[in-house]
Amino acid sequence: MRQSRYPSDMTDDEWALIEPLLPPPACDTARGGRPEKHPRREIVDSIRYVVDTGCKWRALPADFPPWRTVWGFMARWAAAGVIGQIRDALAQRIRRDMGRGPRAVATIIDSQSVKAASTVGKNSRGYDAGKKINGRKRHMVVDTKGLPLMVMVTPADLHDSAAAKEVLFRLRLTHPEITLVWADSAYAGKLVTWAKKHLNLTIKTVSRPKNTSGWILLPRRWVVERSLAWMMNARRHARDYERLIQHSETLITWAAITVMTKRLARRGATPSWSRKQAQVPCVPKVEQSRQG
Repeated sequence: MRQSRYPSDMTDDEWALIEPLLPPPACDTARGGRPEKHPRREIVDSIRYVVDTGCKWRALPADFPPWRTVWGFMARWAAAGVIGQIRDALAQRIRRDMGRGPRAVATIIDSQSVKAASTVGKNSRGYDAGKKINGRKRHMVVDTKGLPLMVMVTPADLHDSAAAKEVLFRLRLTHPEITLVWADSAYAGKLVTWAKKHLNLTIKTVSRPKNTSGWILLPRRWVVERSLAWMMNARRHARDYERLIQHSETLITWAAITVMTKRLARRGATPSWSRKQAQVPCVPKVEQSRQG
């Protein structure tokens, strides 16, 4: 194991929370396979380093595994849904520690437009006329405590109400227990009727007071705005650099995972699951493309 030297490196307590939720190595499955050359902990530390510092994949320090190996693990785990499972398991653990049910029934949704780097193609970027930003838009759903439940990235020119149909549809599939969604006035109108009819979701809007300007603390909505600010603390997300939208969603989720593992580790939490209980499938290899 490499020596821990970066602020993004996991502590032993954080690794104890993450390790059982990762898929088993191929060599430990019935099908068998070649043993992995690099420890899983170093792979996760490498991903966290990229997210925290915002460096290029090719600029990973030499004491980490090769960048192609790290990027390959990131892409395979994302394609298999492993990252979402880790996020949900950690969020449920935090909710239980707070004395709440493990699954939220009320949520808050909002979006954030960010500039896109030159690595982002024209087919996945747009111009947000309201914010005057050429780039992408991040749509996030959180519970009432600000724990992320869903992240979706779209071109910035897509209106919130149009993107919300896909966001809420995914939310209903992965979290069928949710019944209430708080949102701003951009989600009002036909979307409220559509969500109630097709998804059995109640959307309640929180509007700004009339004749006001500047930033105002609004009930419910401040929770998701705080969560978006948490993600922006990771320098990788100050601008969108990912060529593929799904990788942008994945790295935003990794930032959320980092926030939650640090929170649990500070409280001295121990894993409430084993690798067998996690039931994360072995992830097959996928073709890796050049990323920088």
